[in-house]
Amino acid sequence: MIEILGPTELARARRTGKLVARILQTLRNRTVVGTNLLDIDRWAAAMIEEAGASSCYVDYAPSFGRGPFGHYICTSVNDAVLHGLPHDYSLSDGDLLSLDIAITLDGVAADSAVSFIVGESSHPSSVAMIEATQTALRAGIAAAKPGARIGDLSYAIGSVLEDAGYQVNTQYGGHGIGSTMHQDPHVPNAGRPGRGYKLRPGLLLALEPWVMADTAELVTDGDGWTLRSATGCRTAHSEHTIAITEDGAEILTAPAPDQL
Repeated sequence: MIEILGPTELARARRTGKLVARILQTLRNRTVVGTNLLDIDRWAAAMIEEAGASSCYVDYAPSFGRGPFGHYICTSVNDAVLHGLPHDYSLSDGDLLSLDIAITLDGVAADSAVSFIVGESSHPSSVAMIEATQTALRAGIAAAKPGARIGDLSYAIGSVLEDAGYQVNTQYGGHGIGSTMHQDPHVPNAGRPGRGYKLRPGLLLALEPWVMADTAELVTDGDGWTLRSATGCRTAHSEHTIAITEDGAEILTAPAPDQL
């Protein structure tokens, strides 16, 4: 299913995007050495409930997971890159943490993810990997405009990641979003320009470049959800929900300046 939102729904999407951005930034700011992943999940649950919104994850039970997910946020640490199931783990100095959250408010969903280093330890290669996903995300957003095709976005994202020296896995990537979290079209993190669905104003997309330091192969953790690098290397993930407008792409999940 591909949804095209009208002006009223787009206004709701903006409100959802602002909420996702605020919660994600608050969680990032509160996360320090010693923070337990289950605490992050509880904080997310409380903020979602306080806002009168609902989590897209708690009851989520797709074919690729051992569902339902049962938590409010994905917490992926070090070699975990996607769908990290919160568990009893206290973060150490230097851990690379990815937080991924999707929320529905007033019938419209938004989805965003951020990766960062916990504490004060210096990890130049990890920082470079995080920055590569952020640069790729900006490239994908810049390519998103009416008349462009999904392949144009995939090519823009993949070119940045490959030029930075990373292998690109296309099993999981960006996606359409609207009244539900995961919709068509699929947006792979590599592709050929000029191919695929033509973008139209009112379309929402969640773009999410992610990479692993030295592999493109994933393995599934014993929890049935968490996806890890096959070699145990570190990983990074960045994501925004955008709306296609007549003028290009509008980032719905960008944090407000006072949240940074």
